[in-house]
Amino acid sequence: MKTFKILSVCGSGTVTSSMVAQKLKEEMEVRGIRVTTNEGKPTEALSFAQSGAYDLITHTSPLPKADYGIPTISSISCLTGIGEEEFFDEVEAVLRSLAK
Repeated sequence: MKTFKILSVCGSGTVTSSMVAQKLKEEMEVRGIRVTTNEGKPTEALSFAQSGAYDLITHTSPLPKADYGIPTISSISCLTGIGEEEFFDEVEAVLRSLAK
């Protein structure tokens, strides 16, 4: 299976997005999916998505309304702990569908 590239977005593009990125890497590894991550701010997300370098965006802050051309998934559950397993299930499903 290929290595997927995920952009993790939070308000400042540093602390929260790094925490989510680390959780994603660990959980996807357990599920047999290789990922690499980068962090960014909502204002950077569209240009990163349009670069073609990413397969998926996860975000704890709202993203500006736009056509990102790749799936976007709210990762707020990684902060609250409520629905975190469902978040990881959704990420896994999206990545497995992209692998086909």
